[in-house]
Amino acid sequence: MKIAKWFTPVAVAAVALCSFASCSKDDVQVKDQVSEETLGQIRAMGFTATGAQKVDGGYLVEGDILLTDAELQNPVAPQLLRVGNAEQYRTTNLVKGLPRTIRVSISSQLPSTYVAGLDEAIARYNAANLQLTFVRVSSGADIAIVRGTGSYLASAGFPTSAGEPHNQVKVNSRAIGTNPALGYLATILAHEIGHCIGFRHTDYMDRSYSCGGATANEGASTVGAIHIPGTPTTADPGSFMLACIGSGQNRNFNNNDKTALNYLY
Repeated sequence: MKIAKWFTPVAVAAVALCSFASCSKDDVQVKDQVSEETLGQIRAMGFTATGAQKVDGGYLVEGDILLTDAELQNPVAPQLLRVGNAEQYRTTNLVKGLPRTIRVSISSQLPSTYVAGLDEAIARYNAANLQLTFVRVSSGADIAIVRGTGSYLASAGFPTSAGEPHNQVKVNSRAIGTNPALGYLATILAHEIGHCIGFRHTDYMDRSYSCGGATANEGASTVGAIHIPGTPTTADPGSFMLACIGSGQNRNFNNNDKTALNYLY
């Protein structure tokens, strides 16, 4: 199975993979703009600096995680409460004020076909009967799905210390395509919304599990990597929060994902 990463740290020469990562010279030039000082700040926060990219609003690290300039300038101490082989993990900050409705909008700059993908992602969350209810809105969103560019499929950040979800998901429709399979797009959007409400990657301890390549631990980082009780300590190949996804793959919430979602919300 070909692996489509949430982002690609280097330009890819193979034509078959160019649909999943930008192969333009502009991307290479953007990456070159990441200074050694910034790379040091990224490492100090506990993230790997390999493949870090300068993007609008900050820096993209570890596939699809946005670190803002403010977060880099004002880091807090890393928090890690358990490391296993493959478990569900959350950040220190979670969404507060439960029960709560999370409003999600989608930009008109994205293909119209993406509306159905967002509706499916929302339906998956609402079917889990959480204390978070998701609804699509045209304005006043808590999470805005917007168009992004670069060598990634989509990216997002983590909840704020005040308990608000991260307010934006950037989606690279050029990489995903204008009319992707519904389940594939819904999986990508549900994954990024998962970050917005506090989920780390299921395989954060070794992203090579879903991405291939060398073993790579993402690190506890200053946002935390806290094990969610009741989730497994063995590999979980079906989780929607794995770091990378195969082309066209559909990952609905499996039982472990549901356990994690219901434990948190």
